Amino acid sequence: MAVELKVPPLGESITEAVVGKWNKKKGEAVSADEPLVVLETDKVTIDVPAPAAGSVATIAFNEGDKVRVGDVLGTIEAGAGASAPAPQAAAPAPAAAPAAAATSAGTDVRMTPTARKIVEENKLDVAQLKGSGTGGRITKEDALGQLNRPAEAPAQRAPAAPSGPRPRADREERVKMTPLRRRVAERLVQAQSTAAILTTFNEVDMGAVMELRKQHQEKFLARHGVKLGFMSFFIRAAVEALKAFPQVNAEIDGDDVVFKHYYDIGVAVSGSRGLVVPVVRDADTQSMAELEKKVGDYGTRARNDKLTLAELQGGTFTITNGGIFGSMLSTPIINPPQTGILGMHNIVERPVARNGQVVIRPIMYLALSYDHRLIDGREAVQFLVRIKDCIEDPTRLLLEI
Repeated sequence: MAVELKVPPLGESITEAVVGKWNKKKGEAVSADEPLVVLETDKVTIDVPAPAAGSVATIAFNEGDKVRVGDVLGTIEAGAGASAPAPQAAAPAPAAAPAAAATSAGTDVRMTPTARKIVEENKLDVAQLKGSGTGGRITKEDALGQLNRPAEAPAQRAPAAPSGPRPRADREERVKMTPLRRRVAERLVQAQSTAAILTTFNEVDMGAVMELRKQHQEKFLARHGVKLGFMSFFIRAAVEALKAFPQVNAEIDGDDVVFKHYYDIGVAVSGSRGLVVPVVRDADTQSMAELEKKVGDYGTRARNDKLTLAELQGGTFTITNGGIFGSMLSTPIINPPQTGILGMHNIVERPVARNGQVVIRPIMYLALSYDHRLIDGREAVQFLVRIKDCIEDPTRLLLEI
């Protein structure tokens, strides 16, 4: 019995993906729920599991091909005694509704109430819809995908070949941009074209934090099972600064300013396909150990492409640490619709003046990029000074002063 392998729902507002990698070839055996194909979207990478045990019968899309929610990626020839197919792949027949029913505004086709509303309001042809829900039910994502398809057609017809001959083409290599990299490019251009971005700098003496880590590292590790790093200090310091300067934790929505009384801090981590920013929810309520565990878990799963779409959405403020790559100074770009981003850098021993004496101290440069439409220079400078004070005197984080 052939079982269809379909593109699952990819998340809110995501209707298409790119086939990144097939883990099995045609004819190879596969176990039920074994990751069979990797799909890349502009936000996350998704493993699509085999709906049943058996062998790969057909592969409908090659690596690099674009697919949409509900498309059939291929089929599995279920073997004797194979487990029943997963509900989302079972009973594909209802999706292929009769033509007469398909043209009657979807009244005789199984679909969710939200999907039916979209179909009726936009007069969509249900015959063109493929249901990705249970039993072939048409979902909101299926309807939105069909609604957005015409608008996306011009982008799909973008020229795939160079406009003219390249003199040294024999020594060049041309590869497609990944969906994630295309999305990063779009967001960066969007940020610079819609926000008035300025950057202010300061330096922070890391000596107190480094001494505190050295003094308590062994006990901290033994009790919590995780090392005490720098990121938890900066998250806590950022939260204290955001409480003091709430406009840095706000966003512009049309003619309104939305002040957020919660602190969801995005932490930029390096994934296998580029930089991603998972969000630490309600960072103000978490202990140092909880913050370290969360950031460490995000970093590990980012490298293994295991982050979920929900973990990458939202966020009120972002922290990025270019210092782990050796960066001395940078001007980070805001992640819209946020209005601020903190850039950390590498720690270098430098001569500084202390009480009339020149001493060597571990110094880090900090950068705060902010949206000048909402945040004035005075507030931006004071915000960064507040972080500097918290890091140079970590007891402030305990006393919240």
